[in-house]
Amino acid sequence: MNPRVKNVSYQSPYSLKLVFTNGEEKLFSFQPYLEVPVYQKLKNEAFAQKAYCFNGTVAWDNVLDFDPDTLYLESKSLAK
Repeated sequence: MNPRVKNVSYQSPYSLKLVFTNGEEKLFSFQPYLEVPVYQKLKNEAFAQKAYCFNGTVAWDNVLDFDPDTLYLESKSLAK
């Protein structure tokens, strides 16, 4: 099982800075997902900025989220 998200902040354009339970900081770009019907609401940056942590992943309005493994595996490490 991969680490889970414990902190999230929106980074323009269409990226999330994530802190995981193992202390890693990574950047996840969700731009490749914007054409997938369920994620099209994230094209609206005002909506995308409302990202929050929920049960180890990132969610929006309790109806939209990403799989926590996707967030971990597809994000890029940020050098400290």
